[in-house]
Amino acid sequence: MNKLNFITLFVFYLLSAMSLHGHTPDHSYLVLKIYGDAIDGRVEMTSKDMNRALGINLPDRMSLEDVMPYMPQLTDYFQEKLKLSSGQEEYQLQFLEPTVLALDEMEDFVRFHFNLNGVSEVPDQLDIDYNILLDQYPRHRGALIVEYNWKAGIVENEALISLIFTPNNRQQSLDLTSASLWKGFVALVRLGIWHIWIGLDHILFIIALILPAVVYRKKLEDGSNKMSGWIPEPKFKPAFIYIIKIVTFFTIAHSITLALASLNIVNLPSRIVESIIAISIALAAFHNITPVFKGREWLIAFIFGLFHGFGFASVLGEKGLSGDFMALSLLGFNLGVELGQLAIIIAVFPLLFLIRKTKAYKHILLYGSIILIIISIYWFIERFFNIDLPAGAYFYRLLALFGGS
Repeated sequence: MNKLNFITLFVFYLLSAMSLHGHTPDHSYLVLKIYGDAIDGRVEMTSKDMNRALGINLPDRMSLEDVMPYMPQLTDYFQEKLKLSSGQEEYQLQFLEPTVLALDEMEDFVRFHFNLNGVSEVPDQLDIDYNILLDQYPRHRGALIVEYNWKAGIVENEALISLIFTPNNRQQSLDLTSASLWKGFVALVRLGIWHIWIGLDHILFIIALILPAVVYRKKLEDGSNKMSGWIPEPKFKPAFIYIIKIVTFFTIAHSITLALASLNIVNLPSRIVESIIAISIALAAFHNITPVFKGREWLIAFIFGLFHGFGFASVLGEKGLSGDFMALSLLGFNLGVELGQLAIIIAVFPLLFLIRKTKAYKHILLYGSIILIIISIYWFIERFFNIDLPAGAYFYRLLALFGGS
């Protein structure tokens, strides 16, 4: 396989991965209210997730009339996939009339309200077996929110997630005797880490920013004010300071807009935000080929970091999360984002520094930036025009073609 074929195949691989690694992780929600002698709650899902679960075709914008014909199937599904118990006693879910939570710029959520039958005295611990979509869709996550628990001092909480269910962690126990603020905080940290690791757009933006960290340009001495090509950075310290500066400005920017958007102070249409996030990758990568912000790369990190913050906020704000613990949720989620981001830099930066003087690095910088630009433009077209481009199907055809050559 020649170099051109390899690059083409790699680009199509990443483009096809876009459909598998979207920007916002998919969540369903289990919301509980704990009273003195009773427990009730609700399951909240989007039409997309209900369609996946049952193989039906509900629209993004729903009414109760759309949902009611499927209620028997949905309740049977929940009865099978959601178990709540205390010790050896399993409680029965009695479902009530559902309601629809309509959200601007996002899919509607359907709230499937239920009572737990068999609860005469609230236990100290509730055992939960949550398997909604986890066996069908590995990227799905189930989030448990305790909205009310007077015994634990929780009132009107719609933000602090107590537990997160994953395909590898479906059975967990909830302590009903304490507020478990630490457990909720840790859950939000993990959610932030998970979001940055599956957010391919964020990862590519970070990589585009740090690719030139171990090289530099200087003005030519011919008086033309032109810049030289990339020159390997001889010392570790300047490269490390570059990384610190870029990461600091990116962090400050996305922390500002994450807070503003999650607290519902500033909101932008998700289509615009996602489109700008996509094109930010192209601009950062293009700068690696032809300097756009000479010596001011931090501007790219800060300006577009603001929009990445709105993207991060989509996780906490995708269903209008709010309440008494929103500040703690923001802190935990943002810390998780930073830890996930730091892990990427720790994995990539030392390798870049080690190979910076090799001929291969110039090819990585050039061809890597070209690949990032192609991906970015592809993604921008999909997001801005709200269309699905057929890169995935072509990828498999190319794979077969190149594999046989």
